[in-house]
Amino acid sequence: MRTHYLPVAIAAALLTCSVASAATVPQKPRPLYLVIPKDVPWHHSLPVHHPGAQLKQWNGSFVDHHGLTVTYTMVGTDPNSTNVTTKTPVVLVPVIMVYGAANGNMTFDPTTTKVARRRTVVKNTLVSPLFMKAIDYVQGGTDLGTTQYIDAFQRGNFWSAVSKNTGYHTLLRAPLVEPAVTYNVPVGLGSVVANPFGSGNVGTMEVDVFDQQVQTWLAQITDINPGVLPIFLTYNIYLTEPGGQLAYIGGYHSAVSGQPGGQTYSYATYVDNAGAFAQDVSALSHEIGEWEDDPFVDNSVNCADNTSLEDGDPLENNPNYGAFPYTYRGFTYNLQSLVFIGYFGAPPSTSVNSWLSFQNDEQNVCPGQ
Repeated sequence: MRTHYLPVAIAAALLTCSVASAATVPQKPRPLYLVIPKDVPWHHSLPVHHPGAQLKQWNGSFVDHHGLTVTYTMVGTDPNSTNVTTKTPVVLVPVIMVYGAANGNMTFDPTTTKVARRRTVVKNTLVSPLFMKAIDYVQGGTDLGTTQYIDAFQRGNFWSAVSKNTGYHTLLRAPLVEPAVTYNVPVGLGSVVANPFGSGNVGTMEVDVFDQQVQTWLAQITDINPGVLPIFLTYNIYLTEPGGQLAYIGGYHSAVSGQPGGQTYSYATYVDNAGAFAQDVSALSHEIGEWEDDPFVDNSVNCADNTSLEDGDPLENNPNYGAFPYTYRGFTYNLQSLVFIGYFGAPPSTSVNSWLSFQNDEQNVCPGQ
């Protein structure tokens, strides 16, 4: 099921974009990624830590299959008219989730839990292909270059231009890792449960309350400003919808106020269970990819099942939750495929091999196009 916003349980606070009827309660756990709108009540103005800072961004458009013009804002510079490298600073905030005796008596700490070659969750994330120029991405015989995963995707997304403007890149700088923040999960808002998608235990936490806490951290951390991408990272945590819905959320992205000077940010979990939803950096690859192409969560498209240009959601229910394995530094990371703008009605020839997705795992445009 492709759902971008929280459901009707808090409809007064959030907009809904769901294929399912609001009255439908899932009969089994389902994986989910979210977009949280800018205008939820708990989003508020942030302190000005870096006056004048804003995300490097560009505006583009295409005419879809209905003859309607779709406009969008993306991270970086226009690949049709520039040949430069954009490097966005990243602030990584590890989040320690603590469950007391009444709701599980466990602590999930990404700064101390070791997952590979004595690397912690945080370290294993930092050396992943999301931040390292680790792999030569050859898609359908076309070499997109040795670079970061999301940069390779975006180069493929606009390959008709980038193949000529060979210096074009949208890279993430090595993250500045903040001191970990700790959240004591209140009883009734989260607990320790068996992983519904694999083995072992995970923690849960209601997403709306969690995001309210994220707003506090955004205001408190002075290294965060509109010119950087803040990422909040948990370990073995699934956020949940309010009201007892059986949806488990691997990540989301949002913005505090709009373009061009709004603060964008993202949250993702790292699940240490092979084959599970949101395993290793798959959730983070999903959210960074969507942040890249819809940073201010305001790019609208004319699809019957999806009104936002969210490039990860169409593939999240594919085998392995849309992720593909890449081995680097002795660890096999799972990175989610993402759809190109042709999926939303742009000319397919814009992208590499006229594909509709980075891994060629989508053969159809969105419903309604």
